Amino acid sequence: MRVLAPVVLFVYNRPQHTQFTLDALADNGYAGQSDLYIFCDGAKTTASSEQLNRINEVRIIARNESRFAKVHVVEREKNFGLAASVIAGVTQVLDKYGKIIVLEDDHVTSPFFLNFMNDALEVYADNKDVACISGYIYPVDVKLPETFFIKGADCWGWATWTRGWELFEKDGKKLQKEINDKSLKKEFDFEGTYPYSKILQEQIDTKNDSWAIRWYASAFLKNKYCLYPGKSLVQNIGIDGSGTHCGVSDMLNVTLSANKINVMPITVEEHKLGKQAFINYFKALKKSEVSLFKRAVVKLRSKLK
Repeated sequence: MRVLAPVVLFVYNRPQHTQFTLDALADNGYAGQSDLYIFCDGAKTTASSEQLNRINEVRIIARNESRFAKVHVVEREKNFGLAASVIAGVTQVLDKYGKIIVLEDDHVTSPFFLNFMNDALEVYADNKDVACISGYIYPVDVKLPETFFIKGADCWGWATWTRGWELFEKDGKKLQKEINDKSLKKEFDFEGTYPYSKILQEQIDTKNDSWAIRWYASAFLKNKYCLYPGKSLVQNIGIDGSGTHCGVSDMLNVTLSANKINVMPITVEEHKLGKQAFINYFKALKKSEVSLFKRAVVKLRSKLK
C-alpha cells in the first residue's frame, strides 16, 4: 500500500484565504487518504481585537476540518512568526514521517497537486541530488516539459524529505559568505535578473525573517535541485494586499493545470530552457513600470518570509 506524505498547512489570521486553500486541497484525489497538520500561529502582543477575531475564526475553521484521513491542529499560544513556525513545524513533521508536503494559507491548489507531489516524492526518494519538489512555476511564456529541474529550492506549495531539509542552514551570514567566497552571486540572482542576494542581506540585517531565502540558498550551495512542473499546480491568492507583508500585484497569477502531470525519472540537471524562461520572466519584470516592479519585489519578499 502506498504511504502518502502528510500535508502541512501554516495559517494565521486570514479565514477566507484559509477556507479557499482547504477547499481546493480537499478536491485533490488523495485528500481523503492524507494526514493534514494545520499549524495556527499565535497572536502578536500588538494584535487588535479585530485581528484576534480573525485568528479565532481561522482556528475554528481548522478545528472543523474533517475531509482528510486525520487532521492534527496545532494552536500556538505565542506568535512564532512565519519563519519560526515553518522551521519548527516542518522539522517536527519530518521527524515523524520522513517526507512532507507544505502549504501556506493562501496557496490554492489544482486537483492534481497531491498526485504530483506524492509521485515526485516517490520517484526521487533515493536521489540525493534532489532537495525539493515545487508545485508552483512562474507564468513564463514558453512551453516547458512536464517536469524539469532548477538548482535550489522553492516555497510555494513544496515538498521534501528529511535528507533534503537537513541541508537547511539557519545562519544567513554563513550562506552569504559562501556565495561571495565562491563568486556565485550572479548565478544565485539568476544572472543578475532578480535580487535574491539582496533579500538574503536583508534577512541578515533583520529587515526580514525569511526562512525561504535561506532554504533556496542552502540547496543552491549544495548543488541540489528542485523539480518543477511544466504548468503550475499552485496559485497564490494572497497577493491582493491581505498578507502580512504582501504588495498589491497580480503579476504572479497563474492558470492552474487542468490535467495530471506525469512524473517520470529524468536526468537531474538544470534545464537550460527552464532556467532561461525564469531569467526572461525576471527581465520582463524589470522592463515594466519601475513602481510595479518594486511592488513585485515586496510580494516576493513576502513569499520568502
